[in-house]
Amino acid sequence: MTPAAKLVVYPPDENGWRRVRYDGVAIGVAHHPSDIRAFLAAAGKEDAEDVDLTDPGFVEWRGAGPEAWEPSGKPGNGSGSV
Repeated sequence: MTPAAKLVVYPPDENGWRRVRYDGVAIGVAHHPSDIRAFLAAAGKEDAEDVDLTDPGFVEWRGAGPEAWEPSGKPGNGSGSV
């Protein structure tokens, strides 16, 4: 069985912010990948600035990958891809 990713980044909310958990603990709400690295450093992760955020063995991107930071659409508000 493959071990679960240590870092989980949730889908963007209606403002484009993404909740972030590291080792099962909520460490922040990010608006950019650099926020995630700052949260990891604050959580004590060594070499946080060098973390590969595309490594599926370390990070699980839920709902959208590391390139998605746009606000999610709320049902019924007419937002979506343009």
